[in-house]
Amino acid sequence: MTIWQAVVLGLVQGLGEFLPISSSAHLVLVPWLLGWHDPGLSFDVALHLGTLVAVAAYFWRDWLLLLSGAFSGFSSFQGRLFWYLVLACIPGAVIGYLLEDLVETTFRQPVLIALLLMIMGLVLYQADRFGRKQTEIEQISLRQSLLIGFSQALAVLPGVSRSGITMATGLFSGLSREAAARFSFLLSAPIILGAGLVKLPRLLAQPGAVDLAFLVGIGTAAVSGFLSIGFLLRYLRSGSFLPFAGYRLLLGSLVLLVWFSRSQ
Repeated sequence: MTIWQAVVLGLVQGLGEFLPISSSAHLVLVPWLLGWHDPGLSFDVALHLGTLVAVAAYFWRDWLLLLSGAFSGFSSFQGRLFWYLVLACIPGAVIGYLLEDLVETTFRQPVLIALLLMIMGLVLYQADRFGRKQTEIEQISLRQSLLIGFSQALAVLPGVSRSGITMATGLFSGLSREAAARFSFLLSAPIILGAGLVKLPRLLAQPGAVDLAFLVGIGTAAVSGFLSIGFLLRYLRSGSFLPFAGYRLLLGSLVLLVWFSRSQ
């Protein structure tokens, strides 16, 4: 992998992880469209560590409050939110572990990814249009947290988007746009950390796996991820998810068109 390719894929990861457009889909589709060698799921996970740095840096004050509130149980907002996040992580972690082999092979197919991009685009549109958008994160309930957590399990499918499905579920359950995004971002940290702890040792065991391109990709993902978090939270104060839904439909259509033309 060249430095340029690592920069591009790092940007793709950093932007796609937090914008509801599916970073995993783009990490498969960008090399496929450009004719690059697919670096594989292990490198994808390494790039996710860059976005883990981004979400930890952006929300470090929030995490300090949440960790300090954890010992108070459910008696404070920070305590409730901490344990809601812990419980919401469990379904995604279990499903991701059980479907690991399928994710690395069967699910990384451009046609399937294109269809999932388009389906989730329609889901995101419906959630943004019909969600009540009344509940702020301070009022989030255990039921809403678990619904979002179970929906996150679908994010093992490239094209669904972890942020997309969790934000859409948050909107359907009544969260405001900003609350849905904030809860989704906080929820990403433990799930990304868990995936990294599982996958990274295998990657590091490969001879020559950690090189300059590897480090550049992680650094690029961290910086672009930090910027994308800030952008989306500011944008959602007055904007909607509709542009992201439209982008997903257009990208899915483009991938199907390219696949069809190449198969002739």
